[in-house]
Amino acid sequence: MVGTSEILATGAIRLVEEAGHSVVELEGEIDVALRGDAGAALANALERELPVIIDASRVTFADSTGIAFLVQFVTIGHEEGLQVSLRNPPQVVVEVLEMLGVHGMFFDA
Repeated sequence: MVGTSEILATGAIRLVEEAGHSVVELEGEIDVALRGDAGAALANALERELPVIIDASRVTFADSTGIAFLVQFVTIGHEEGLQVSLRNPPQVVVEVLEMLGVHGMFFDA
């Protein structure tokens, strides 16, 4: 049984280091339970100083923490001079980005 202070992760965030770029793979539910994984992926990808692809094709849900991770990743990446792109986000993610008015950070208008 899980205590009320424990949060079970039902998703994953992992960094895949490929030649010439980094891929941050998002899978399942991207929420507060993955905060530590998100921070580690962000730090490690930025450390590589290569373009970053955020692959959201397997996301089933993203709460405000998940969307904040995407926005933070793009913002910090651009501040560091890195190209950051979002690949294949599901409609549920696109709709939240549009609703929050940050769609333009990820896609050309």
